Amino acid sequence: MRRKLPFSPWHLLLMPLALLFVLPLVQMVLTSFMPESQITQLPPDFVPHGLHLDGYRKLFDESHIVRWFVNTVFVSAVTVLSHLVLCSLAGYGFARLRFPGRGIAFLVVLATVMIPIQLLMIPTYIMFARLGIVDTLGAAIVPWLASAFGIFLMRQFFLSLPVELEEAAFLDGAGPLRTFVSVVLPLAKPALATLAVFTLLSSWNDLLWPLIAITDDEKYTLQVGLASFQGMRRTEWGQLMAGNVIATVPLIVAFLFAQRRFIATMTFSGLKG
Repeated sequence: MRRKLPFSPWHLLLMPLALLFVLPLVQMVLTSFMPESQITQLPPDFVPHGLHLDGYRKLFDESHIVRWFVNTVFVSAVTVLSHLVLCSLAGYGFARLRFPGRGIAFLVVLATVMIPIQLLMIPTYIMFARLGIVDTLGAAIVPWLASAFGIFLMRQFFLSLPVELEEAAFLDGAGPLRTFVSVVLPLAKPALATLAVFTLLSSWNDLLWPLIAITDDEKYTLQVGLASFQGMRRTEWGQLMAGNVIATVPLIVAFLFAQRRFIATMTFSGLKG
């Protein structure tokens, strides 16, 4: 009689792949506790000879890491909130509302995904300069207020909702906005969580545009500030690895909180709730 495995056979493939992706993260954490002499020695060591906090100490003493972290949290919080509001409203409009040119307008929104971001940087910088928001946190926020991907994601999720749920709300006297807020949005938690994580990742890790639009080191985001540790002649590896650990931990925590939403479906929530 064949003995059944206590786990899925797919785990035999997924576990080595997971370890392959986790190893660089583990090495980054270990390197952050190494002294500079051990980091740069050849052949390299993969395990620190003790718990050295020189990288973290220099990071907080010689840089504006706390300020950069606060700036990044503020920028990411505003962009995530604006994405959830604007993309859900636009996605619901494209999914449910009937108006002339709806299909063409949606195709135009999707077409913007094919435009490389590099082509938009010069005109965007000129526009922001005329508005007077260059070298401010607003310059890092405005481009992330909404996105075509977010609108597409929310539209596809709303299309999966049974129309009968909204019709029942209309029969009870609820208007379109009340139906959207009280009936549709509570069922859209899986999509909203997914959109929030994707937006957080994009905004938190954005480097190229803030590097162009912001020059004051006290207004840097984390990625721009960490990039300043890499010079033409010398790289502060201890500080860089310590900063990367600080920048990565919030993303891991956010993913752990939101991962349960990824496997949920709005249709099941509507039919079973």
